[in-house]
Amino acid sequence: MALDGVALLDKPEGITANAALQRVRRALGAAKAGHTGTLDPMATGLMLLAFGEATKFAQRWLEADKVYLTRVRFGVATSTGDAEGEVIARAPVSFGAAALQAVLPRFLGTIEQVPPMVSALKHEGKPLYRYAREGVTIERAARPVTIHELRLVEWDEALAAATLYARVGKGTYIRTLAEDIGAALGVPAHIDQLRRLAIGPFSLEEAKTLAEWEAAGEAGREWLLPPDALVRDLPCVALDAIRAQAFLAGQRIGRAALGDFPSSGMVRVYGRNDEDKPIFIGLGEYDPTRGLSPKRVIANITPPSSRVPVIPAE
Repeated sequence: MALDGVALLDKPEGITANAALQRVRRALGAAKAGHTGTLDPMATGLMLLAFGEATKFAQRWLEADKVYLTRVRFGVATSTGDAEGEVIARAPVSFGAAALQAVLPRFLGTIEQVPPMVSALKHEGKPLYRYAREGVTIERAARPVTIHELRLVEWDEALAAATLYARVGKGTYIRTLAEDIGAALGVPAHIDQLRRLAIGPFSLEEAKTLAEWEAAGEAGREWLLPPDALVRDLPCVALDAIRAQAFLAGQRIGRAALGDFPSSGMVRVYGRNDEDKPIFIGLGEYDPTRGLSPKRVIANITPPSSRVPVIPAE
């Protein structure tokens, strides 16, 4: 049976994001799977896994704000910016929590950040981390990223380590942020723990561990969110049966058939199933002059989960 839905996974340490995805896919018996953003093997925490038709709507969450809890070790730099790399520099640490607190505000708002070599960014079609493995360094231009919140949670005097809470915008590298904070304090730094707590409105508190997904097997399908969970932040358009079929066939729905609609842009679109209940049929783009154009449509229509009712966005 086709499987369409979204799994919230608490990824364990020591496994790649893709390996974790494939293990959950096999446990659920899903044919098609994808995720909305990778995590390094040393990192733990929230991943959004999409299966079947839900994969059509996963890409937009790559650019969502994310929340992390990380531990930064000061006085030691590594080749990768994290605990998996080789130590390349050491320096004594003479500051404490107060000095660290004083520099953190410098990193709030929009800042310039140079992406690390150990990243999935591509140069001439090849990920930077592959060049790094070959000992080749590629020049990278600084680019703007946004740090919405950054605060000290705990200071460990013995380790010269700080646990930081960070809520960041798309494209932010926490290991680079840690290195830059160290530079502002005059010492090398790296991260030795990283845990993702949230992706947009999705929280780690709602996630199941890899062990839980694997133990449940196909019974874990009951835990899946429906595909429209990935577009719940968008306004909602409801179509009658005839126009829903036209939308699914790739036809544009004229503005006159939609009535007054307050905004333009991407919208989630619903029809009705045989029981006259709302059913998610895809993603469209509404234009006040042209109407509603299909962008992503559901190929295998299945009713949305009764556990997660359809609630139009405000």
